Amino acid sequence: MLPHLERRALAVDLPPKAIRGVTTDVAPPPETATIGLREFADAVLTKADEAGLERFVLVGHSMGGLTIAEVARRAPERVAQLIFVSCLVPPEGGTVVDALPESVRDMTREAMARARAGDVALGPGMDDALKRHMFCNDMDDEQTRFVLERCGHECPSAFLDTVTRDGIPATLPKTYVRLLRDQALEPATQDQQIAHLRASPGGEVRVVELDCGHDAMVSRPRELAAVLNRVPST
Repeated sequence: MLPHLERRALAVDLPPKAIRGVTTDVAPPPETATIGLREFADAVLTKADEAGLERFVLVGHSMGGLTIAEVARRAPERVAQLIFVSCLVPPEGGTVVDALPESVRDMTREAMARARAGDVALGPGMDDALKRHMFCNDMDDEQTRFVLERCGHECPSAFLDTVTRDGIPATLPKTYVRLLRDQALEPATQDQQIAHLRASPGGEVRVVELDCGHDAMVSRPRELAAVLNRVPST
């Protein structure tokens, strides 16, 4: 998607580095059990400093919504706007598990607690059929292969740690990109995330819709870039 953006952009690779190139077909690297939201936000701010970016628009996708909100909470003077692309947004004082559909909360909470404790008996993650259903329903074969080769493990602490948006300025503009064909975070679940965001101080949220699945940056890069290009950077 980066070639379609009309301004300078920086894609931050979140830690741990050991997870890169490791798919869910094998056990997760040990580092995943010890890294969480604090380290994610540190990585963004460090990379922004290294790139000489004093002020910027933050864009998060899926779990990335946690990171951009935490960066805005810690360094509000540097953030011009927050853009949530089909993001999980826990209720204030809750966890990611609390933002999931009720039918999968208990199962997810237990699995992530075991993963954080280093329970290797969890074994491999989701199979390719489930990945295709959740992430690739609007993709061609090449795009699907690209995604399947890059589906890695999550860091369990990010699911279980309490989240706060305290400290984010009420006046900070926020946009939520709602994906109409998302099968990982269905539109009704996205609506719950938008409601959580609107319940925060300064709860005005602009909603933009795209007719695509969960990984919009892969299946509809031009369309998503067009949304980002229209966002003021100051």
